[in-house]
Amino acid sequence: MAESRLHELSARGQSVWIDYLSRDLLETGELKRMMEEDSVVGVTSNPTIFQKAISQGNAYDEQLKELLPHEDDAKEIFLQLAVRDVESALDLLERVHEDNAEDGYVSLEVDPTLAHDTQATYEEAIRFHEWIDRPNLYVKIPATKEGLPAIEDCIAAGRSINVTLIFSLQRYREVVEAYLRGLERLVEAGGDPTKVRSVASFFVSRVDSEADKRLEAIGSDEALALRGKLAIANAKLAYEHYLEAFSGPRWEALEAKGALPQRCLWASTSTKNPEYRDVVYVEELIGPHTVNTMPEETIEAFQDHGEVRGDTVCEDVPEAHQLLEKLAAVGVDYDDVTDTLEREGVQKFADSFAELLDGVRSKRGELVGA
Repeated sequence: MAESRLHELSARGQSVWIDYLSRDLLETGELKRMMEEDSVVGVTSNPTIFQKAISQGNAYDEQLKELLPHEDDAKEIFLQLAVRDVESALDLLERVHEDNAEDGYVSLEVDPTLAHDTQATYEEAIRFHEWIDRPNLYVKIPATKEGLPAIEDCIAAGRSINVTLIFSLQRYREVVEAYLRGLERLVEAGGDPTKVRSVASFFVSRVDSEADKRLEAIGSDEALALRGKLAIANAKLAYEHYLEAFSGPRWEALEAKGALPQRCLWASTSTKNPEYRDVVYVEELIGPHTVNTMPEETIEAFQDHGEVRGDTVCEDVPEAHQLLEKLAAVGVDYDDVTDTLEREGVQKFADSFAELLDGVRSKRGELVGA
């Protein structure tokens, strides 16, 4: 079979992951096909996807019937369902992980309603790692101010973490610092950093959605000319910090012990504005030691017409710095944009999770009454 566009992307050093998981994806062989044909080497789970799968189909009915006599807590029922899917995906990706320990991961996220509770987040992350004792499991923790200490503590405990919901460069710097401090604590305690991995999930398209809304409200020619530019610039500046943070004496000391860098993961890479190229958030952020986690439509679009031009994430970095100055000059407050996105992102995750649990309760009611 000829190498696909996504295989070409992978050859540049960027890992292709998907941002959804369901039982149908596993049982139909679709995930296996995507691994072979679309170069997919990782999966991140999503409560919204789970909610649709559980409420609309019957793929989970058999397991639900098994659980109902023993469990009535909607969250615990969901976790039992999700863990079975995660474990099946982990099995499928195990060979990938054995060949390359940075890939072959499946992510399960901590209850997003705990995003502002450091201790509860840490305890649930550790619980998931103990429940699914696999080397290729990532537990997702949101990069809130309260999430940062939990991330550091998990890394210090030797647990692999997918840090999610990163929007601002300042918060990304804090995420990197939490990872480095966690590794240093792990090493000081005699732990093995070679077993620990992390990705920093930097959200992309939502940044343009929020910034463009503000630029259009301003309405000047100068403001309108800046639409569709912040998301890519933001990610490029994050990658610039990645290159700086994982070099020099501090990092070299950890690297000598076997530690690996925390890779940048580009999340939310579907294009929200139909006026923009539908694969722009893939094409413009290609680079070594990165991950792009894509929804199904972006995978299909890139396979059809995506272009791999080189390490685009390293291009036009001075212009990215200048863009932040231009945005400030026309009246867009970058910090307020990213603060708003973090606040709304946490709320959206929590709302999706609540809807998911309502779906579990509804499904449970249907099966009990059947």
